[in-house]
Amino acid sequence: MYNTSDLKRGLIIDFEDAPYIVESYQSSDPRARGATVIHKVRLRNLKTKQKLDKSFRSGDTFGVPDFSRQKVQFLYADSDAFHFMDLTSYEQFFLPAGDLEWESKFLVEEMEVLALIYKESPIALELPPTVALTITQTNPAVKGNSATSRTKPATLETGHSVQVPEHISEGERLNIDTRTGDFLGRATK
Repeated sequence: MYNTSDLKRGLIIDFEDAPYIVESYQSSDPRARGATVIHKVRLRNLKTKQKLDKSFRSGDTFGVPDFSRQKVQFLYADSDAFHFMDLTSYEQFFLPAGDLEWESKFLVEEMEVLALIYKESPIALELPPTVALTITQTNPAVKGNSATSRTKPATLETGHSVQVPEHISEGERLNIDTRTGDFLGRATK
């Protein structure tokens, strides 16, 4: 069993008979005598993707879900689904395209990610914090503008669009934050 002192970002708990991931966590220590600490948590249901804001008191407990993380490789996408291969058993499975709207912005073929397995069935993906993606389309680089803070739009190989500095050009590989979708810098080889 987990309790409120175990709560942290990324923890997966069993709440209301479903797997939820903690997306944000904040505790407030009231000053009144006899008051208990309140833990404000934003949860996301891993099955339905719905977000839920909840407040818990110190000492509240949560179940540990029948859950695991499994290393998988992204194979390909079609109009309905994204197809993956388990890297230990080599079994293939798919996740519906509608369930991976955010994650699809960062997936490239042969990329290794973690699949979240609930009751022996894959239900979601856990991406690395950053990914390196190549720019496929952007305006030409403007020479001498590396010191300015102006930006321009760039389309990446996955179709995701980010704002990049004006001195960046097509074909360059960039580090992208998978939590926000923002440009972090040039990728090292």
